[in-house]
Amino acid sequence: MAEIIRMPRLSDTMEEGNIIGWLKKVGDKVESGDVLAEVETDKATMELESFEDGTLLHIGVPEGPVPVDGLIAIIGEEGEDIAGILINEASPKASTETPKEENKKEEETIEQKETAPKTTPAPVATQTAPPVAHENGHLKASPLAKGMAKEAGINLSSVAGTGDQGRIVKRDVESFIAQGGQKAVAAPVAQSIVQDTSVEYGDHPVSQMRKTIAKRLGESKFTAPHFYLTIEVNMDNAIAARKSVNENSESRISFNDLVIKACAMALKKHPYVNGSWHGDKITLHQDVNIGVAVAVSEGLLVPVINNADLKPLSYINQEVRELAGKAKSKKLSLQEMQGNTFTISNLGMFGIEEFTAIINPPDACILAVGSIVQKPVVKNGDIVVGNVMKVTLSCDHRIVDGAVGAKFLGTVRQYLEQPLMMMV
Repeated sequence: MAEIIRMPRLSDTMEEGNIIGWLKKVGDKVESGDVLAEVETDKATMELESFEDGTLLHIGVPEGPVPVDGLIAIIGEEGEDIAGILINEASPKASTETPKEENKKEEETIEQKETAPKTTPAPVATQTAPPVAHENGHLKASPLAKGMAKEAGINLSSVAGTGDQGRIVKRDVESFIAQGGQKAVAAPVAQSIVQDTSVEYGDHPVSQMRKTIAKRLGESKFTAPHFYLTIEVNMDNAIAARKSVNENSESRISFNDLVIKACAMALKKHPYVNGSWHGDKITLHQDVNIGVAVAVSEGLLVPVINNADLKPLSYINQEVRELAGKAKSKKLSLQEMQGNTFTISNLGMFGIEEFTAIINPPDACILAVGSIVQKPVVKNGDIVVGNVMKVTLSCDHRIVDGAVGAKFLGTVRQYLEQPLMMMV
């Protein structure tokens, strides 16, 4: 009996998935565990696996967005009649889903390409057509393939695409590398100002990740009444402690690790900062789970350090490095991005001295961390050069009042200015 394959909910905030390429075509034999397609969610690009054995009888959406639980494929016995299934699926959803005529035309086009002899379309201009597919003048490749090529230093224009309509997908990059493909060599630019050749100028479709960032942070900014508290932290002792640890131990720590640990310990003393607003109730979390904002090519991911208050600095450093690496290669699991009770966003490494961040729901607060700068400070009545770092706490006023946020920041400063308190 034919089985309907629906768009799964691949993250807790996912409302739709974007199919960016099929690895199987209608008529192919499919076994449980085979990868059917690449799906872009709001947080990552993932491979959609089959849980059924049989023949791929129908592809509902060759490419594009599909709502969660929407039909994306049908698997059954070869030659099985699925007309009834398609009618039942189309009838009640005709008013809310993308018109079926468009998908049907795209599907018929794909089937015609598979059965008819391949022909080269007439070029609009007189120039020779490139060996790979382009769309609106841009190279057609899945986000996962682009990321892999960038990491490997490969020029995608040298890779032949085997995906839908010649789109370059993950397996094409892997095959190119396996066959000894050469890394891209930058061509000389005959102009005084060198442009970033990795940028594709013009209009770009909004990714699922960017849609979710826009929606969630928009809701946070205009729903949660934000207010901001900024303090300066003297980092002289923190610099000395970090230098001593890194010189005399196999373990290494960063300034961000010190901030995470200081916040985690301070949250245990100020539970409302570690809370969440749920309309008719406030949840004060016993566990301290710190979300660490990581910038990736398509937006922002927030892997979570669970029970950060109970972990030594060396463990925090190792976990942050591993999770940040997974985030940049889009290998984070859903479990590694859930359960945050507080978030830290650090732009100090980019030379940003001070900024404000939007609260990451359902957290009550987020800490924005700036760079360490040298400036005159008063120490023991004398003006000396000190190392100062500004941090700004964004607070949801429905949970955290000014005095509560201020006391929390005072505790964080105490730990950072006396880092031995975090190491005992």
